This record gives sequence, C-alpha cells and structure tokens, in this order.
Amino acid sequence: MANHKLILDDDFEEPFTLIAIHCSEEDYKVAYLLNRHLNMKLHRKQRDLDFSTEGLLITFPLFEFEDMHKYTHFYLVANKCKSVGASLQSSGGLFAELITEKSRVHYLLPELKQVDYFLKIYSDFETVPLKKILSELNEIKQVISAYSVEIDNIKSKNNLIFD
Repeated sequence: MANHKLILDDDFEEPFTLIAIHCSEEDYKVAYLLNRHLNMKLHRKQRDLDFSTEGLLITFPLFEFEDMHKYTHFYLVANKCKSVGASLQSSGGLFAELITEKSRVHYLLPELKQVDYFLKIYSDFETVPLKKILSELNEIKQVISAYSVEIDNIKSKNNLIFD
C-alpha cells in the first residue's frame, strides 16, 4: 500500500506591501491625516485586532479602506498597545491591602518596536504606486517618517492577517 504525503508550502500567501509609519498622534488622528492627504476613506472596523496573552486581552485599533476602482485594500493598524494589570497584595492586617498596577507595552510586530503604525496595502494588481504613497506620507507634517518594510525579514508576520 502506498503512503501519500501532503506538503503545504507558504506559497498560498497573498502578497502585500507594508509601510512603517512613525507618528506620535493618536490612531484616529493618523487615519484622518491619511484620509485627508492620500484621498482615502479609512474607517475603523467594528472589531479591533485582538490577541490573548498571559491572561490579558490585547487589542490593536484597525482601520480599513477598500478602493473598488483600483481593487486595492488599505489597512492601518497600531503597533503598540498599552495594558495595565492590577495585582492585590495582602500584608496580613485587617485593612492593609495593597493594590499595585503594572503598565506593559505590547507590540504587534515585536521586531519593529520603534514603529508606531503600519499601513498594509493589498492589491489584486502587482503594481502599487509605492513611491507616490511614501512621498505623500512623508509630506504630512505630523508624520516623522514613513518607509517600506521588507516582509521576508519579519518573523511574526502572521500577526498581519486581519480577516
């Protein structure tokens, strides 16, 4: 009897372009700036991108825009999420309980901790006007810098699956 093996390669991944954005503004303000300067219509999805780790629910705000004429999807997502965990400690007395809070920062892509936001662009066509988008992003006064990220160097690229 013959044995059959199924080998699954990662070739079925959809190619996308990833742009790193350094900007200290809030997520809704960055979406507004992109809408205004790049003629997009980014809107916040009803469900944020969420992960569960160490008993904490970590959510990253996610904005999307689908350009029907160019068959292109744009996703804006924050890279940083701050969470506050509280712990209760008792010192043995009747009313001597101590509540301590720890603030932790979680990253969507931990290997790119310095990046504030990512703009993921998926297009049915192979050509995306990347240079034009980057030049328009860098012209925005509130954006410190924007540049393309090489996807092959990212270890946690599974975090960029939004659907």
